Amino acid sequence: MASLSLPKHSPPSLLPTQTPKTSSFSKNLSIIPSQSSQSQFYGLKLFSASLSIPSSASSVKTSIFAKVNKGAAPPPFTLKDQDGRSVSLSKFKGKPVVVYFYPADESPGCTKQACAFRDSYEKFKKAGAEVVGISGDDPSLHKAFAKKYRLPFTLLSDKGDKVRKDWGVPADLFGTLPGRQTYVLDKNGVVQLIYNNQFQPEKHIDETLKLLQSL
Repeated sequence: MASLSLPKHSPPSLLPTQTPKTSSFSKNLSIIPSQSSQSQFYGLKLFSASLSIPSSASSVKTSIFAKVNKGAAPPPFTLKDQDGRSVSLSKFKGKPVVVYFYPADESPGCTKQACAFRDSYEKFKKAGAEVVGISGDDPSLHKAFAKKYRLPFTLLSDKGDKVRKDWGVPADLFGTLPGRQTYVLDKNGVVQLIYNNQFQPEKHIDETLKLLQSL
């Protein structure tokens, strides 16, 4: 009878062991779609957020561009130069003036641009024009920058980027990098050229000289 009891107990012992395996597997299956649906949800959330950034940046950039246009007079300003003196835009009326906005002193592109304006400064003087650089750096940084690279023209401190915003200089990289934009004003203070090129700073000099020589 002992030999007969073994087969009787073996089938019940197998069934419970199979049932938990099936149950745990089904639990695992139930977890997988749950994780998948959660990741899809977050994916949609992130995707919608990423869409909102460029559309917002694009709308800001469009509105900014409309502030100063060719053929119009830009908003006036008074800013401190590298020596701490107040300089107004109206000071340059009666002669052409090149106003260039740049991101920051001592950055590679801005240094190239400033030195290119310096090297062509005599050509600008021959055309009867003044050159004015504007960034958010304070006057002491401008002074050190001008001294280091022997810059013969005016650098103005636009702390808080107020004039940059008033003129509508567009930022690059979705607003993370201050834009590099050059304006040429004629002797009446009217804008005759707006040139924007962040990554070829020396081209600003070529474009402005071409226009000045044709005025």
